[in-house]
Amino acid sequence: MIFVSAAALAALTQTALAPPDPDWNCADAIRQQEMNWCAAQDFNAAERALKAQWQATAAKMKERDADFATYQPEGDGRPGWFHRLIKAQRAWLAYREAHCQLDGYTARGGTLEPLLVSTCMTALTEDRTGELRALAESPD
Repeated sequence: MIFVSAAALAALTQTALAPPDPDWNCADAIRQQEMNWCAAQDFNAAERALKAQWQATAAKMKERDADFATYQPEGDGRPGWFHRLIKAQRAWLAYREAHCQLDGYTARGGTLEPLLVSTCMTALTEDRTGELRALAESPD
């Protein structure tokens, strides 16, 4: 068994789009390293989509804060949209990291662990991207 640490997984997710082995094919991955690398690429794509949606949603929340400032009910001293969005996102990031590391423990220390972690991270990231999109598109 090969132990793959969180640091090694992070290194995999930072690799270039060209596979380390030219024979690797994510459409038909066979070897474990190949599957791990491909799963990391899927996560990279999901993370890029999340970042793009984050920017759009953050801009929308700042816009709502500016609009709300003009008609804020007296005595409503609660934090604004953007403040709550930041708080929620930080909590979600911590959750995603901890949950997916735990999910990887199914194969703790094995070569399958990075695949499980990346797959979990991708799924949660795609879900969160949808949540951010829905928040930005919801009526004021």
